Amino acid sequence: MFEVKVNRTRFQAAASMVSVIYHATVYDLRKSHPNAVIGLLINILQSLLMVAVFFVLMSVLGLRTAAIRGDFLLYIMSGVFIFMTNIKTMKAVATSAGPTSTMMLHGPMNTLVSITAAALSSLYLQILSIVVVLTVYSLAFNPVKVHDPSGASMMLLLGWFNGVAVGIVFMALKPWFPQFTRVATTLYMRVNMFASGKMFVANTLPFFMLAMFSWNPLFHIIDQARGYTFINYFPHYSNWQYPLIVSIVLAFLGLMGDSYSRKYVSASWDARR
Repeated sequence: MFEVKVNRTRFQAAASMVSVIYHATVYDLRKSHPNAVIGLLINILQSLLMVAVFFVLMSVLGLRTAAIRGDFLLYIMSGVFIFMTNIKTMKAVATSAGPTSTMMLHGPMNTLVSITAAALSSLYLQILSIVVVLTVYSLAFNPVKVHDPSGASMMLLLGWFNGVAVGIVFMALKPWFPQFTRVATTLYMRVNMFASGKMFVANTLPFFMLAMFSWNPLFHIIDQARGYTFINYFPHYSNWQYPLIVSIVLAFLGLMGDSYSRKYVSASWDARR
């Protein structure tokens, strides 16, 4: 429980930190389900269920004609995968072990390790799920053709980073406003079900509707990802710089808030509530 202070080189300290992050990441992966394969299957089924729901919904509402020319299912999956990565990462980071958690009694643990482990475990699970789904779809139904795989992958990572940044802000607020944070995380997920733009593309929206969604970094990320995925789509009303800047600012604000919380938070607050 208590770490003995020894003189170590910077390399040894870094190696020790990486080891702690690795074990914390594995612990985070095991939290959802003790069986890693079943945990992965549950995550895959959640993604497939959302893809199926949006496929049926857009077919019934006649929105297929408003989609990008190309593979319609790939169009849906390009939005759903980034959306799922963003909200699951946000939730994992927001609910990760805080300064009053019993995990912090272990010497090497701190909130930075907890945040990193939650973010990496979520990214690992989402990437593995995406690879499995796309492989099965490509082999069984239609070969997956992505115009710029590296660009699409970078947008997925940007969506993940945005989820990390938002999650850090909610984590920093959690010791002070636990009820508000719980409601805010749920509201964030519900709002992004529509505001993320996974059901439509920015180029087809009128200007008055574009103003309703352009504030959302996830809207820009998904639209840019479709520009890299499909050869015949060129995003005109979105960019990747805006979500990157917003994410960096939110991450710094969240880390500053977490640092402040660690100085003044008390374990008795949770007992009182």
